[in-house]
Amino acid sequence: MSTSEPGPADPAAAAPDAVAGAPDPAAEPAAPRATPLRAVHESLGASMTAFAGWLMPLRYRSEIAEHQAVRNAAGLFDLSHMGEIAVTGPGAGAALDYALVGSMSALAPGRARYTMICAPDGGVLDDLIVYRLADAEYLVIPNAANTAVVAAALHDRAAGHDAKVDDQTAEYALIAIQGPHAARILAQLTDISLDGVKYYASHRGTVSGRPILLARTGYTGEDGFELFTAAADAEAVWTALAEAGADDGLVPAGLAARDTLRLEAGMPLYGNELSAQVTPFDAGLGRVVVFDKPGDFVGRAALAERGQAPARMVLAGLIAGSRRVPRHGYPVTWDGVSRGTVTSGAPSPTLAVPIAMAYLDPEVATRARGDTEGRLAVDVRGKPEPATITDLPFYRRPR
Repeated sequence: MSTSEPGPADPAAAAPDAVAGAPDPAAEPAAPRATPLRAVHESLGASMTAFAGWLMPLRYRSEIAEHQAVRNAAGLFDLSHMGEIAVTGPGAGAALDYALVGSMSALAPGRARYTMICAPDGGVLDDLIVYRLADAEYLVIPNAANTAVVAAALHDRAAGHDAKVDDQTAEYALIAIQGPHAARILAQLTDISLDGVKYYASHRGTVSGRPILLARTGYTGEDGFELFTAAADAEAVWTALAEAGADDGLVPAGLAARDTLRLEAGMPLYGNELSAQVTPFDAGLGRVVVFDKPGDFVGRAALAERGQAPARMVLAGLIAGSRRVPRHGYPVTWDGVSRGTVTSGAPSPTLAVPIAMAYLDPEVATRARGDTEGRLAVDVRGKPEPATITDLPFYRRPR
């Protein structure tokens, strides 16, 4: 969250990494925030869980069935826990260029970009998607657990620029439809010509008559769309999509399936693969850092040094050689000596074996590729379990 056909498990065991990026439960509010779709989830019999201060659906019936539906047909996700931070004004692009590691002022209106916000020492405070909606209008999407941190940092870093930072999370709902049937299901309901919507592009339009911002983005490794709606319109949009996809294999999907989908696709999760102790270069994502943009940006000097230095660790994929599942925090050993740490792990419904991502010592990451003697292992509760190293992602969708 081991057999080739894993069955349902209890919520705590099913997807430990799905909630690993959330704050310590002891520090969470006593009453998690409900998304605008809470009543829908409860009517569908979802197992609900506290996640990053929100009450979210973990699964509806079987996370394995939900996962496979997304790979083979389509899944419907409530992502309303994600943050929405508007950055507007004539200086919005320059403010974001300074605040983030990417070049947001170079982004064309209607396009989106994956980027990061870093501390002065280069550590990742969060990974983000930024949409440029108009010349002087951007929408920043942080992870749920980091929304307040990102909003505060953007506010501080916008000082001196002609830009306004406004946390608008409460005004939005966010619904994702993901999978090979997503486009044809959505096409029945929208006035947007989906054939013309590029990956990481956004368009304003309607779904079932409700105004939305549609983006061709996702966190599953499949084609799909994310729909930003007014909170009051969320139930109507969700219901319309569910009805349109009822005969096309569409099912509601929860956090557990979302975690195994993103793991198979090799996508990082904040709190697992990314943290304030990790730089983009450590995570193999140095490509998102743009040094040749105008002006300075927070973390530039530290990241320039990190980018030129030898790798401290390598993020690699692991395939387990037994049914026991590598989990977050388990040591990875080479000849019995700890040389790395698992960041995320779960049974893979698509590959029918347990898989994991792990940070490894660079030497071990290189030597393990030719290992035929079982020297690479994961310490699973005191017992070394064999593993083999593989390139990420584990899964690529058919083109």
